[in-house]
Amino acid sequence: MLAVDPYVPGRSKLKGTGPVIKLSSNETPLGPSPLAVHAYRDAAAQLDRYPDGAHTHLRETLAKAHGLDPACIVCGNGSDELFHILAQAYLGPGDEAIYTEHGFLVYRIAILAAGATPVVAPERNLTADVTAILNRVTPRTRAVFIANPNNPTGTLLSADEVRLLRNALPDNILLVLDAAYAEYVNSNGYEPGFELVAAGENTIMTRTFSKIFGLAAARVGWAYAPAAIAQAMNQIRSPFNLAGPSMAAAVAALGDMEHIARAKAHNAEWRIRVTQELRGMGYDVPEAHANFVLIPFGAEPGRTAQDADDFLVSKRIILRQLGSYKLPHALRMTIGLEGENRAVLEALREFAQR
Repeated sequence: MLAVDPYVPGRSKLKGTGPVIKLSSNETPLGPSPLAVHAYRDAAAQLDRYPDGAHTHLRETLAKAHGLDPACIVCGNGSDELFHILAQAYLGPGDEAIYTEHGFLVYRIAILAAGATPVVAPERNLTADVTAILNRVTPRTRAVFIANPNNPTGTLLSADEVRLLRNALPDNILLVLDAAYAEYVNSNGYEPGFELVAAGENTIMTRTFSKIFGLAAARVGWAYAPAAIAQAMNQIRSPFNLAGPSMAAAVAALGDMEHIARAKAHNAEWRIRVTQELRGMGYDVPEAHANFVLIPFGAEPGRTAQDADDFLVSKRIILRQLGSYKLPHALRMTIGLEGENRAVLEALREFAQR
């Protein structure tokens, strides 16, 4: 366990007084649906009762929303718990699991916690490389973890590329598709994982209510998996791993798609505007498909990502440092409210002109 580096979230507070613009954690700027907040508060009146350990209402609501079999849906305490459940169920000492160079840090933690060996596949242009992943497969490989879109790069694999990966992987290797940011994608060539899960017995898709649904504090995630994998996950997960108010909020959030549509439209508009304006300042921002953008900086003294971060902090602006993701030359900016976005752009323009 000493070899497991703990996950360190983005900074959320600054010393001193005054308002802070916090765009370090990929939270939705529009917050949760008022219906979800109301449902959470109502459910809080039953805090003396254990929640439904089978997550029946939530699974049935998700199944209806997406046209799925509720028996193939597993709910967890955010996507993070689902990765750990999968690792505990299918990985052990002597096994290997692959994730990509700039992939979500929790994959490595889950793999190590199960006693298995993490294997890193290099990326190409900050994007998962199917060939590189396949080249890392050995007789000991048991799983591949892919975030699509990826955090923190925001890059995307097309449905054809993911299908190619699945078809080329041996049948005894699980493909875990982390689609935490699926609701933000506007690409016609994207498929979050429904088709591959339904077509075989060795692919799992995970989703979350922490991003566009605005329920990060409620900790609700879910997986769509083949029946045998769903059964295995349910056998080893904690019996009451989701709080009652959290499940009530998630069900209500699914009933307010107008709120989700507003959040998606706001994000799409400002993701494009932020990307274009940053590129106009000279920042080589890659095309993003989630609710954040990656901002690379130079290597010369006074122009580095650390220099930029120090400058932004002086303006009481918090972006995400990415050294732990092997991207020490970049910062990640979550798309915020209009005023927050404009403040960051103004500050980065000033930094670029220094």
